[in-house]
Amino acid sequence: MHEKILEMKNVNKKYGGVNALKNVDFSLKRGEIHCLVGENGSGKSTLIKIISGVVKPDPGAEIIINGEKVKHLNPRESVEKGIQVIYQDLSLFPNLTVAENVAISDYYRGNIKMVNQKEMYKKAIKAMKKIDISINPKKLVRELSVAQKQLVAISRVIATDAEILIMDEPTASLSKHEINELLNLIKSLQKQGLTVLFVSHKLDEIMSISQRVTILRDGNKIGTFDASELDDQKIAYYMTGKTFDQNEKRGTEKFGKKLLEIKDLCKKRNYMNINLELREGEILGIIGLIGSGRTELALSIFGMNSPDSGEIYVLGERVNLNSNYQAIRSGIAYVPEDRLNDGLFLAQPISTNIIASIMDRLVNKAKIFQEDKIKKVVNKWVHDIGIKTDDPENPVRTLSGGNQQKTVIAKWLATTPKVLILDNPTVGVDIAAKHGIYNIIKELASEKLGIILISDEVPEVYHNADRILIMKKGRIINEVFPDEITEAELQEMVIGGEINV
Repeated sequence: MHEKILEMKNVNKKYGGVNALKNVDFSLKRGEIHCLVGENGSGKSTLIKIISGVVKPDPGAEIIINGEKVKHLNPRESVEKGIQVIYQDLSLFPNLTVAENVAISDYYRGNIKMVNQKEMYKKAIKAMKKIDISINPKKLVRELSVAQKQLVAISRVIATDAEILIMDEPTASLSKHEINELLNLIKSLQKQGLTVLFVSHKLDEIMSISQRVTILRDGNKIGTFDASELDDQKIAYYMTGKTFDQNEKRGTEKFGKKLLEIKDLCKKRNYMNINLELREGEILGIIGLIGSGRTELALSIFGMNSPDSGEIYVLGERVNLNSNYQAIRSGIAYVPEDRLNDGLFLAQPISTNIIASIMDRLVNKAKIFQEDKIKKVVNKWVHDIGIKTDDPENPVRTLSGGNQQKTVIAKWLATTPKVLILDNPTVGVDIAAKHGIYNIIKELASEKLGIILISDEVPEVYHNADRILIMKKGRIINEVFPDEITEAELQEMVIGGEINV
């Protein structure tokens, strides 16, 4: 039996004039958990697509699976050779049952011609038992949580007797507790003999789960390392060619006047008895696990989730925020967590996205757009926020995740807000883009903007906020200052904090 279950040599892939991969050698050892990391555009997705047969490498590449040389792969051949991929969208059928989703590979591979519901259920239960989970096989997938859908996708892989499982950013939409459960499950799959290729931006996950790590940068393989040789700073340096000060925190700041005050805000089944204030130049962190009520609170401040009771004041004046239009007029802006669905018009130009919230300010008396004004606004924010683009008229979907997030921030800064709410602003962006966004946040605060930074990532609020509120089950359970506690202590408070009523 070969130690290497997969070998790839001299892999190149060029799209037009762009080298997505350049002379990459890559291998997977049988039964290992191997992490593949790199910034957006580094070539990770292209390499995965070549392994899964979706993309053909340029001539000259050599692929060996289980010691057998393969001329080329298509998706069907890749599956037949025991390779399965779980993409971020999970590729499940929402209108089919759990059992139908688990057993569906038997049908698209042509192994079975007639549908046998009883056999389907048997197969699904057998696969789920192997990974020690219990989900009703008759339940429609659309009725499941994201974490449960992830388990169904893994059960489908188990049902195919796959040898190699590729997971592309599997934790992007999961809570901390769900992430820990998934990582433990992956370790369990490894013990059962499965080889796992795990793709992630999150350095803590990489360090906790992998035996080896392959790092790509700009289509080049920087190296494959034993996980024991690496730490967060080394991985970040190899990914980007830059060093980042992970321990850099804001200095002692003097904050200005009170911008926002919330008194006894309540919303049934969302949050209760919320009291907080925000001053000019302050970055207020709000941290809590998924379900803590943090996003629901943010939406209420932005006029999109009317509270049942309580009061909101902006610059000392009480406001009733029953719509986002009223919130914008009061000087409040909100960058949502889900930028693709809630923050951007993906098919529209970058320029259109930037001006989307201020179009009424860019027309003349005849209600005709003033092109010179538009160009000036767009160029200002592309420059000030550092959006990397050759042309602001390109569709926003052509940007990397980090630059898409910068575009959403630019859209809301164009409204000249007093208060900016950022809800998980670095979800799905690579480490360099993260630090770019953190620098923008600190620069905005230095210009007297009041910022509410909402996150479930402890390092994000610990290293960027001046003051942190911890939420659990709809309540603020604690207020802490980063200078007075350690990151580990904050982590413990977030995961294990008690509610004091």
